[in-house]
Amino acid sequence: MQKLIEHLSNLRGISGHEYRINREIARLFKPFCDSVEIDSLGSVIACRRCGAEGAPRVMIEAHIDEIGLMVSSVTDEGFITFTDVGGVDQRILPSLEVTIHGKMDVRGVIGTPAADMTDTSLSYKREDMAIDTGLDADTVKALISVGDSITLPQSVGMLGKKQISAKTMDDRASVAALIACMKKLRGIKLGCDVYAVAAVQEEVGCRGGKTTSFSIKPDIAIAVDVTHGITPDNSKSAFNVGSGAVISKGPNIHPRLGERLEETAKERGIKYSIDIEGGCTGTDAWEMQVSGGGTAAALISIPLKYMHTSVETLAVSDVKAAADILAEFIKGLERDISWLSL
Repeated sequence: MQKLIEHLSNLRGISGHEYRINREIARLFKPFCDSVEIDSLGSVIACRRCGAEGAPRVMIEAHIDEIGLMVSSVTDEGFITFTDVGGVDQRILPSLEVTIHGKMDVRGVIGTPAADMTDTSLSYKREDMAIDTGLDADTVKALISVGDSITLPQSVGMLGKKQISAKTMDDRASVAALIACMKKLRGIKLGCDVYAVAAVQEEVGCRGGKTTSFSIKPDIAIAVDVTHGITPDNSKSAFNVGSGAVISKGPNIHPRLGERLEETAKERGIKYSIDIEGGCTGTDAWEMQVSGGGTAAALISIPLKYMHTSVETLAVSDVKAAADILAEFIKGLERDISWLSL
């Protein structure tokens, strides 16, 4: 699992540029599925069929896009200005190393005004920053164009023996959980068709979750995403990293489906916690629930520290717990899903 998470994290594809990575993700699903396709928006749809006509359709989903930046101009001096794509925390940008994906990948650093030339008590704004590649202006302009994507640096990898720190744990760690789930289902007789979806553009509007739900028309849809892990500045509405997966309850979640997931975890001895979401969960589960004529939706989350930074940190065991809950739920799902009726 650790190697899979690291491999997925190392892929570089911000929202709208998932074409850089979706074929590799499709390749990772292929050994465990009957079919794998990439739809017109770029989402990966991997299907394992049970062979029974009229079997219920279960969709498990995580998003593959990452937050990042985009080139907005190249100055006459060869510096690169940028805008953000997704919820980039402006506080992490000063002095950050980045990769610009132009005609070739170019490394750069985000520079800010020198400390003796500005008031260091003020937070820098994006317009105060620029990327310096160390290349001369003509070379920069030959390699890099307005609209090119920019990704954050990779981090240190394993922290101790149980946690991993890297960019894009949100939500590639959840994609790893889906792949692990499909691997666990290999060779198992199922009572449903399973669609594992690696969706695009969640960070800019939950778009891939919406379009894939509309095309698949699932009876059950379970999103896998991250939630806040406890850090020194945040112990409320957060979960201990290493405490297992998190199952949500609230209006975005079908009550019977949420209960069934919790029962599965409890019966199988899988570590989990409960999260109460009084409104929108801020995940693809929100769009999946209201796609088409409506879908019984649920959300399983993985506790994550330092969300939307280049040092997102989680426990590998929590990713495994999410995969185990999904796999055990699907294994125990009968063809008759009338229990969903409220």
